This record gives sequence, C-alpha cells and structure tokens, in this order.
Amino acid sequence: MAPRKNSSQKNGSSGRRTDQSDLRIGPAGWAYKDWAGVVYPAPRPKGFHEATYLAEFFDTIEINTSFYRPLRIEQAEQWIDRVAGNPRFMFTAKLWQRFTHDPSPNLADEREVRLGFDVLREQAKLGAVLLQFPFAFQRNKETFIHLKGLLRRFADYPLVVEFRHATWRAPKTFELLREYRAGFCNIDQPVIGRSLEPSAEVTSEIGYVRLHGRRYDTWFEAGGPREARSRANAWSEHRAGEHWQDGGETRHDFFPENEGVPIPAFERYNYLYSEKELLPWVERVEDIRATAKQTYVVTNNHYLGKGIVNALQLISILKNTKVAVPEPLRATYPALNEIATDPPLAPTLFPMQ
Repeated sequence: MAPRKNSSQKNGSSGRRTDQSDLRIGPAGWAYKDWAGVVYPAPRPKGFHEATYLAEFFDTIEINTSFYRPLRIEQAEQWIDRVAGNPRFMFTAKLWQRFTHDPSPNLADEREVRLGFDVLREQAKLGAVLLQFPFAFQRNKETFIHLKGLLRRFADYPLVVEFRHATWRAPKTFELLREYRAGFCNIDQPVIGRSLEPSAEVTSEIGYVRLHGRRYDTWFEAGGPREARSRANAWSEHRAGEHWQDGGETRHDFFPENEGVPIPAFERYNYLYSEKELLPWVERVEDIRATAKQTYVVTNNHYLGKGIVNALQLISILKNTKVAVPEPLRATYPALNEIATDPPLAPTLFPMQ
C-alpha cells in the first residue's frame, strides 16, 4: 500500500493537504500480551515502556484502561513523561464505564474519574474524553436525558460521544452535541440490524474516527446478533445499583458471554482492513478535517497488532509519505516494507511488494 495522491480537488489543485498539524492517528491502548514479539521487541530492552515506544511512530494513543477504572494521578504523570520525546503527542481517553453503562454514577465517582484526566489536561496532553456507549443504549427519553446530564457534568473536558445504535444518528442528537460542544465519533463496525453505519459527522472542534474491524461473527460476543438484539431494551430495564449477573460474576456491559461454544474475546478485534476498505475512510477523514480543528483517528482492531498496521497505512496515505515502521512488525506483515522509510534490518524472504 504505497502513498498516493488524492484525486479529489477539495483542498486545492495540488491534491492532499500538506498541513498535517491537525491530524493524529494511533492505536487504542497498548497493554496487549499478543503484541510481544509482534509490535514490541522480544526480549524487551532495559527500561522499555510501551507508550514511549509507540510515541516514536504515532502522535496519539487512546487510553483504554480509564474505561475499566479511573486513571490515577501517578499514572497520568508517568505517561506524560513517557511520551515527552514526541512534542506533538496527545492522549485521548475513555470515560469510566460507570457513567456510560450504568445509569446511577454518583459524585464520588465523578471526583475519582477527574483526578487523572485533570493531570493530562493541565499538561495540555488531553485531546479528548470519549463517552463510549454500548449498542443497547438506544435513543429514547430516558437515555437522552442521561446523555445530556453527562455532557453537562463533564462540559469542561473536550468530549466526544460514541454511539453504536442507529437511533442516535438524528438531528436532535447533533443539536445536543453542538449545544455542549461535544464531538460525534464516526465508527466503523459490523453493520448488523440497527448498527450505526459509517459517517463523517462533525459537531465540535474535534473530529473523531474509530475503526473496530468487521468481525460480524464475533462482534457482540454473545453467539450472534439475535442474542444482542434481545438485549436492545436493556438500558430501560436496568435499575440503579444493579448489574447483569452472569454465572455469578458481576458484568458492566449489556452482552453476556457466549452461551454455546465460547468465543475468545480477542476474536472481536481480530481483523485487518484491506486497502480497498481503508480508502473510503481516507475520504471521510479528509471531509472531517475540512471542518474540525483537530482530528483523531483511532484503530481498535488491536489483535496481533493489526490496528498498528492499519494506522501506519492510514498515516502513509493521508500524509502522502513513507513512515517509520516498528521492526518486529515487518516479520508478520511484510507488506509494510512498501511504506517504510527504512529497509528491514535483516534480509527478508518475502517480496517487497
């Protein structure tokens, strides 16, 4: 996948935009065991840290851990130090799921979740806070009020909202987001039933794109779309202080584990986009950048570094340049040699095309 000129003349006769200061592309998270020896070197050198390593190749990473538990002050401080070698680097971070998957967060939860975010913001390293809602979070009176409350509660942060159900793609939604200067997250996901389809919406100064992959067979982690759709009204049935109980384990999402043959969790994100699949998103990102002041593109198809591969490919296409490639990644994905700034350190048996 070589760098290419944009045939569109939207941004001038020379084709693709030359000013890339507003565009940041990177992966979702970095703490994946399956990245050892694929994305990261093995063995790791002394003092190695994943964020420092990734900041050599990307200008952003979306923090995943903040979705499962609030980011601690010391974590935020350490991570800022880790990426200091890249002055353009900005974090984005998911809001704690207690606010997006549970209708009853309290003031103590808010105080706790703000601690780490405030450190990132004070050091000008917080590009966006992502409110990621599940497919079962459909637009109705109750959910609309809940969303509005969150937008008001965290209005001092640069917010972006990710919906997965198509009911939210409506004028009232966009009006609400604009009112609170919150961005709309444009996603690529398996489109099943009322799943939100690809878009290029901009409702604030922040443009945001997330690519999840297209694993239709594993996306809902519940044996298929039928089981997922049966949970479509879960939010309205979900009462304060309760969580789904599945096999004695308290869960904080709306989809139970597969009741038949278990599907490994990583399979949900085990997907590599082809060039043909990426090119429409290149055009959408260009459309988003035409309106937004800052644009983030996050690849969440993380299994075995596939999101890293696609992020590098998107950088190469959108910036029309070759890119630095993590050396371990070449062995698994030799096609990256085509867009790499440097040849592989060791000879390869694979053709360079």
